[in-house]
Amino acid sequence: MWMILLGAVAALIGGATVNTQHPFQDMPENQYELPLGQVGGGVAPLSVRMEPLSEIKFRNIVHQAYDYSCGSAALVTVINNYLGIRVNEQQAMEGMLAFGERDKIIERRGFSLLDMKRYVVSLGAEGAGFRASMKDLAELTQPAILPIDYAGFKHFVVFRGIRDGRVFLADPAMGHIVFSTQEFEELWDRNTLFLLTPGKSQGQKTLSLLAIGDEELGVIDDDLVRRHANLPLPDNSEALRNAVQANFGIFNLRR
Repeated sequence: MWMILLGAVAALIGGATVNTQHPFQDMPENQYELPLGQVGGGVAPLSVRMEPLSEIKFRNIVHQAYDYSCGSAALVTVINNYLGIRVNEQQAMEGMLAFGERDKIIERRGFSLLDMKRYVVSLGAEGAGFRASMKDLAELTQPAILPIDYAGFKHFVVFRGIRDGRVFLADPAMGHIVFSTQEFEELWDRNTLFLLTPGKSQGQKTLSLLAIGDEELGVIDDDLVRRHANLPLPDNSEALRNAVQANFGIFNLRR
């Protein structure tokens, strides 16, 4: 008798749970409602927007189309998101072939800073190369195109800024990446940078789409880390004992 009563109560509870679930509703693309009551954050649902990691990683970055086109992709990234001139990578490559050193471009299968400068001038803007130091980069208030030497390969990236000892880069191949200042200083090729500035006909208005935000993907600033979020290291001794008993080998536990 008791088992029957308990079964009936369980069925009622289960049915009530099902009835309290909200049916799916049509939402804008990539937008969802987070049930705060189920995650301990409140009662009313919160509308949240979700984006693929691939899109976040390359936000405001032109993803290079070819293995040799990092220079044109980096250049277009700055032209679009700083100067506010809309061009695509194909147009930039054709422009640098037309105004740059065509024979040398074909020979080295890549573009130089001089090629970039000549193309930028054709757009009514200005470009210039400089030698700089890490101190100069720290004081820079605009994006810059930098050559780096990574694993023996020459590569162009866009410098976005330095914060808390970290160098933030927009990489046409990898997306948004971050190095420590010590690591980046070893990669920076000949301390060279290339700056773009608006032409006289454009005025001095620029965009800030490459500026560093308060929260960056893959990086947690020290001031955003809360102590209670630092979890203690797990005790793996029990798992290791089970492995020994299962004849996976001999393990030495260090205390």
